[in-house]
Amino acid sequence: MFLAVFALMFFAGCGKGLFPETGGGIESAVRETAAQAGGTAGREKDRMKNLTAQAVAAEMKLGWNLGNTLDCTSATLLKTSRPEKWETAWGNPVTTQELIRKVTEAGFNVIRIPVSWNDHILVSEDYQIEESWMERVREVVDYAYRQGVYVIVNAHHESWYDPYYDREERAAAMMEAVWRQIADCFAEYDEHLIFEGMNEPRKVGTPQEWTGGDEEGWAVVNRLNRVFVETVRAGKGNNPDRILMIPGYGANAGKALFHLEVPEDSRLIVSVHAYEPYDFALNVQGRGQWNEDTDEIDAVMKRIDELFVSKGIPVVIGEFGAMSKPADGNEEERAAWARYYTAAARKIGVPCIWWDNGVLEGEGESFGLLDRTTYEWRYPLVLEGLREGSAGN
Repeated sequence: MFLAVFALMFFAGCGKGLFPETGGGIESAVRETAAQAGGTAGREKDRMKNLTAQAVAAEMKLGWNLGNTLDCTSATLLKTSRPEKWETAWGNPVTTQELIRKVTEAGFNVIRIPVSWNDHILVSEDYQIEESWMERVREVVDYAYRQGVYVIVNAHHESWYDPYYDREERAAAMMEAVWRQIADCFAEYDEHLIFEGMNEPRKVGTPQEWTGGDEEGWAVVNRLNRVFVETVRAGKGNNPDRILMIPGYGANAGKALFHLEVPEDSRLIVSVHAYEPYDFALNVQGRGQWNEDTDEIDAVMKRIDELFVSKGIPVVIGEFGAMSKPADGNEEERAAWARYYTAAARKIGVPCIWWDNGVLEGEGESFGLLDRTTYEWRYPLVLEGLREGSAGN
């Protein structure tokens, strides 16, 4: 009953009712049904209070990123441009319910929805998010939420959380304002909706960008993580008990992890990104053959286990993948790699979320698995490897 009531009550957008406050007919029926659901909402809230991040992470098996979509940025589009203009700015089509259904039917029970908010924050003292953008984000979230899978919403390509001391106070103010609005919008969603405060906060364009950061970067990221957690916890509805994800500097799987301070909170998950081994998985100019090079994968898993999992702090690998290199005919290599990688993560209780950016071929970062126009899985061997590995096979 909850899902049916949810669809009627919330599909119209944040803060808006579907029907006007008039008596009689279907409007009265919906209000009566919603009132009857009050007991269900109460039981749901009690259940969420008893959940831990460990329990939720254990339910996650395999995830998929809706990349290069709601996270698109643009220097040419106006803030007031229609949401679909932003959503398709990097070449992917408008997201549909059918697309998300294809993903969940393939065995993914986690969908991460990267969202960039910076281009949709109006010029105002309170950093107000444009209503049409928030409504579109909610619509896409609903596509996945209605499938009964775990959904992760984040703040992705943001220019405002650069980790510098002289930008820290403004970043903290924006972190509070942006996440207060997002939390209010999704306040009544249950534990299947997870918030991730930042994506890869780092010093863009510096030698420290991808090398694990420095003392300043670590300190500011830790501060912003605290602001994020405190903001959501102060929210209404289910937000005091919602599962939250926090990254270290750059979501780096190396030395930055040693400097991540995890706030005291039993409902936090650490977010890590790891494309290993780099030369095979992420380097465009790198090799197309994996050669069963397991050392870097094993080292990442060992580090994650020792620093967090073994201490009762769950971890999700929010992005990973190995790009297609057709010239090397490497689908079988990628499939074997995917099987090993996800199985290694499963051994320590860490779910993995594939970075699918919709790019299926070419010389760039081609991490696409699903053709978003035909809904065909273009690399079925890789998909099978992911499913087998994440199942522990």
